[in-house]
Amino acid sequence: MKASTVGDLRLDWQPLVPGPTPSHSAGARLERVARAAIGRIGELLAVPVTVIDMQGLVVASSDAGQEGRAYERGGASVTVPLRVGAQAGQVIVGLLEHDGATPARVVHALAELVVGQLVGGQGQSLIDRKNRLVHDLLLGLITDEPAILREAGLLGMDLNQARAVILIDAAEYILRDSSDGGAGSADEQVQQRARAIIRGVVSFFHLPDDTICAYIGDGQLAILKASNTRNLACWDDRADRPTLQGASWANLYALRRASEALLRRLCDETGSAISIGIGRYHPGIVGLARSYQDARAALELGCRFHGPREVHGLDRLGVAAFIGIADERTKQDLAAHLLSPLDHEPDLLATLLVFFDSDCNASTTATRLSIHRNTLGYRFDKIASRTGLDPRHFDHAVQIRLALLLRQ
Repeated sequence: MKASTVGDLRLDWQPLVPGPTPSHSAGARLERVARAAIGRIGELLAVPVTVIDMQGLVVASSDAGQEGRAYERGGASVTVPLRVGAQAGQVIVGLLEHDGATPARVVHALAELVVGQLVGGQGQSLIDRKNRLVHDLLLGLITDEPAILREAGLLGMDLNQARAVILIDAAEYILRDSSDGGAGSADEQVQQRARAIIRGVVSFFHLPDDTICAYIGDGQLAILKASNTRNLACWDDRADRPTLQGASWANLYALRRASEALLRRLCDETGSAISIGIGRYHPGIVGLARSYQDARAALELGCRFHGPREVHGLDRLGVAAFIGIADERTKQDLAAHLLSPLDHEPDLLATLLVFFDSDCNASTTATRLSIHRNTLGYRFDKIASRTGLDPRHFDHAVQIRLALLLRQ
């Protein structure tokens, strides 16, 4: 028998539930596991516990006489998904409100550990299922939104919030040589390191429900970060926010600042060269796959042209974005985004068109526009201030020129 602790709570691991036998139906196995769950959790925490099936009917409950009835939610609680073979449900653990009550996070962690123990021999673990769902969702392998939401709900993941993808490349840390004396097989060590990164991510953002993080393989982790203004307000230090240039680019600035702070922490904790790519927000559940594509392209191109230990986004890749991104729609979106600060500045746009038509010759441009060279310099300063791109610098000029062509 093994022992583990969560806070001041001691868990004695023992085989509470024997393996299934041919005489037990799937429904009977779910009920058996449910009864074991409410017994163990109730014993450890002295709180009400209820297990419901996918139809919302009570399978087992610490409140006698509720079995078979529709579950009625009331009071604060935490929910842990439960799956036994083909049967699925939820373990709902009530939270006590008196002084000194166990924190919700500890209750959730304890309940998840107990459930994991009970179903450990019955198929994929909860962590594996979360990782698989996120992997398949981001790679576009599943597109049925009701099915995705249903499975995510069973796994305790809220996908109804607006979310964008933050992609972490921690391969140097996660996939490092496993012959370093660590416990367990090479695969177990990989999983342990991936879970360490996930714990760091959730701890950094403070709110587990706000941040979904999963290991998707090859040393990479994906964060589905709630990206609305409320969830990113603490990362946006701009005194006067510019008008947002389309929903897909909204809050990208705050996402970058949050990712930069996260990157510093992860690099310090692991001592490894970690890199991050950030994706734009795209509407809908399946929009997460597009956000992932953005993040992956930014990460791959950014690491190739700018190196590791950086946060890479499409809007900061420079000329590499227009050269390396294959998707024409993404390049057109990027072009529109880069030039959007000039949408209501016809004089500045006209100046750029004449400048490029004059082979970037400032004297010729000023003459054709019938303005003084100093006025032209003033206009270039305004363009640089609004877009972050100065047409007097070669790389910036190339980006502006490509953006103009793509937008046309």
